[in-house]
Amino acid sequence: MSEKIEVLIDEESLNKRIQEVADVINKDYEGKTLHLVCVLKGGAMFMCELAKRLTIPVTFDFMSVSSYGSGTSSSGVVKIVKDLDESIEGKDVLVVEDIVDSGRTLAYLIELLKKRGPRSVKICSLLDKPSRREVDVKFDYTCFEVPNVYIVGFGLDHDQKYRNLPYIGGLKFE
Repeated sequence: MSEKIEVLIDEESLNKRIQEVADVINKDYEGKTLHLVCVLKGGAMFMCELAKRLTIPVTFDFMSVSSYGSGTSSSGVVKIVKDLDESIEGKDVLVVEDIVDSGRTLAYLIELLKKRGPRSVKICSLLDKPSRREVDVKFDYTCFEVPNVYIVGFGLDHDQKYRNLPYIGGLKFE
């Protein structure tokens, strides 16, 4: 079976929209320090690009939470692969996610983080795929809505491939 990628969001459009979202975050957190929690691995490229555009003080931490495995659809079982290194108690936390799909993983993660005593928890997702939503999750910042296709590029993968693409693509199997 061969794989073909159709460009859905080009690099220039990604950069422009990430700057727009960063501008809003800068205003919303003016005078505060923002603690970015990157959801690995898919969110890494987005968080780096977002962080470069933030003018407010930021700190970083990373989590790896998975419900996919090696398939193309969510397994429904959420597991923490890597937890935070630091306490988030009393911090303004922004969870930086690559894509909100079914919503199960993100809903689980948000409930877990809220129990740890942060001042606030908000969500910033590069992509939103509402057609696949199973759990109602509210996020505060998003860059793009994508159709119900398998998404790769700009940190998102299929079996660890395609993360390095500078654009968002739809993966098709032929």
